[in-house]
Amino acid sequence: MTNFVIEAVSRADQGKGASRRLRAQGSVPGILYGGENDKNPVAISVNNNELVKQLNDQSFFSSILTIKLNGEEQKVIIKDLQRHPARPQILHADFQRVTNESRIRITVPLQFINFEKSSAAKASAKFAVEKNTAEILCNAGQLPEALQIDLSQVEGGKVLHLSDISLPEGVEIVALRRGGDHDQGIGYVYAPRGAKAAK
Repeated sequence: MTNFVIEAVSRADQGKGASRRLRAQGSVPGILYGGENDKNPVAISVNNNELVKQLNDQSFFSSILTIKLNGEEQKVIIKDLQRHPARPQILHADFQRVTNESRIRITVPLQFINFEKSSAAKASAKFAVEKNTAEILCNAGQLPEALQIDLSQVEGGKVLHLSDISLPEGVEIVALRRGGDHDQGIGYVYAPRGAKAAK
C-alpha cells in the first residue's frame, strides 16, 4: 500500500470567516475525530496543494492515512471531502482516527484481472465493467487497497455480481449484508458484433 502522510496543524479559530481566511492562505479547514475512548474532535488545517497532489492517487480514498499533527502521528481514514466545483481546491476535509481493530466502512476499487487468459477473450469476447467500486466493512488492519476479481475462467455471456468477488479474510461487502436483492452486477462478458461466439 502507498504510505500517505498529511502534515496538519491544529487551529483555534472556527466558523465561516475563519475557514475563508484559511482557504485564502492556501490551507484546507478540517476536523479530526473518533478513535479510542472517542477522543474529542480537533479542528485542523492542511496544505491545499499537498492534499490535492495526494488525491490524484485513487488509492488515497481506500487507504489508512497518517496525519502528523503537532509532532504526533495518528492513523486515520478520509470520511468526507468537499471540493470546489471549478478550481483544484478542497473546501473541507473530515478525518476519522482508527486503530488496527477499528471496524470501518469504506469504499474500495474493484480490479478486474486476467481476462486476456480466459476462453472468452480467446474467442474475441470483451468484458464490460458495470461497477468499479464497492463499499466494504472490515477492521482497519485488514483493509485491502482494492478487491481483485480474477476473470481467467469466465465464459461468454457470463454476468458477474458482487457475490462473485473472493473476499479477503475479515472483509464484508456492505450491500450483501442487506440480502440477495442487493447483489448488484459488476460486469459482464459480451461478443462484439461480427466476432465469433465465445465458448
